[in-house]
Amino acid sequence: MDKYDIRLCERPTLTIEEAAALYNIGEHKLRDMTESDSCTFVLYVGRKRLIKRKQFDDYIGKTFSI
Repeated sequence: MDKYDIRLCERPTLTIEEAAALYNIGEHKLRDMTESDSCTFVLYVGRKRLIKRKQFDDYIGKTFSI
């Protein structure tokens, strides 16, 4: 196994595209959600925007609608 071949279910962070597919939320909506400075589940690596999976799961569990 290559060091970059980590299964999606084992990743602590997800790209916008991966999160959109996994959570059935549109990429545009995720980008809008992560624009806010108060967003607790976004991580920037340079220009790359990643979703912190645990924090996003917690957010989804507490949120009624997005």
